[in-house]
Amino acid sequence: MSTSPFNCLLEALPLPERLSFISTCDSVELGLTQVLNQPDDTVEYVYFPLTCMVALTLNLEEGEGMEVALIGNEGMVGASLILGVAQSPFGATVQGHGLALRSSAPLFLEELERHPQLHELVKRYVHVSCQQFAQIAICNRYHVVEKRLARLLLMTRDRMHSEDFYITHELLAKMLGVRRVGVTKAAGALHTQHLISYRRGVVRIDDAAGLEAAACSCYETDKAVYARLLVC
Repeated sequence: MSTSPFNCLLEALPLPERLSFISTCDSVELGLTQVLNQPDDTVEYVYFPLTCMVALTLNLEEGEGMEVALIGNEGMVGASLILGVAQSPFGATVQGHGLALRSSAPLFLEELERHPQLHELVKRYVHVSCQQFAQIAICNRYHVVEKRLARLLLMTRDRMHSEDFYITHELLAKMLGVRRVGVTKAAGALHTQHLISYRRGVVRIDDAAGLEAAACSCYETDKAVYARLLVC
């Protein structure tokens, strides 16, 4: 596997097909809180994160958004195009700045026709995403905030490839769909157990194994689904 920034989906392609597709993409730097799509926007670009992280959200009637997925270099943004859907079902906002490969929607659809293996891979990714969306719905319904927060921090760690990352309590509350006081209480419990520390928006995972033990089972389930259907 390459030691330079990479995307797992594209790494899974045969080298000639991968290089051919990448040659049609632009390398872009995405900034923190940059909005890539609003719900129901026409998808103009697809993104393959390399070192950045993107949160997909749905808006509630009250005007607040709730996280339905985090996408790092294991996935892509804009996969709905393969279903023939030109409108984005979710909002997409950068929650960890970094690099991504970007392709215009028309060019991406042309590349899917040219590269059957890319087409098959994106279809499998959409299938995995649907399973993960369902898992998150179950998680939000049945698991306590502390376990969900541990899962979210581990997911962020995996996608940012760092034990340290910038993420505020306000953002965590929005992503978990709870009040900020709930996140503060849950983060305090994890801190008391010496699993994490935080200062001015920067979270550090001090005990990864302990945090995994504290997380709900959805974290391992998500990883197992991805490993079974997509290889990174």
